[in-house]
Amino acid sequence: MEVLPCPVSVTFTLNNKKSYLMREESEDLDSTACQALTRRLEEELRAAKSAQLACGEVLLPADLLPRIATDVLRLAEYEPCGLRGCTLFINFETEQECRRIGTIKCDPNTVSTFELYLTLKQGSRNSWHSMLPQFLKNFTKGGTIMISRGFTLDKKKLYRSFPE
Repeated sequence: MEVLPCPVSVTFTLNNKKSYLMREESEDLDSTACQALTRRLEEELRAAKSAQLACGEVLLPADLLPRIATDVLRLAEYEPCGLRGCTLFINFETEQECRRIGTIKCDPNTVSTFELYLTLKQGSRNSWHSMLPQFLKNFTKGGTIMISRGFTLDKKKLYRSFPE
């Protein structure tokens, strides 16, 4: 499991290399963390495609995963351990049900301080599917799940903060 970099002055592992980052490098780190989280989301969806969703293909808007990653980073910004303390549960909602399709523990060596519940929604075949060229539509028939542009991201803190 890859440890996702977090936007604070810490040591983190990325591609089995240790890096030591200072606060000035936080913009590059934010970009690196966003890219790493986007990759992890993509990997979880690929794994869920056959294991949880039982389909041959999952189609989603191109900007969806980076938007989700940006929102996750924003929600982790003021947490005690930042992104390292995050456990992200990925759910998929259809008209009939909502079920868990994946989990990302951002840093397995850090105790979770908060949980995020990402709910992806099944898209309507009449929404952005209608903008695809005809030859691509032929590839998306049968065994294909389309994910909508909309999603929800709910946060649950696993600690109590006391007033000073």
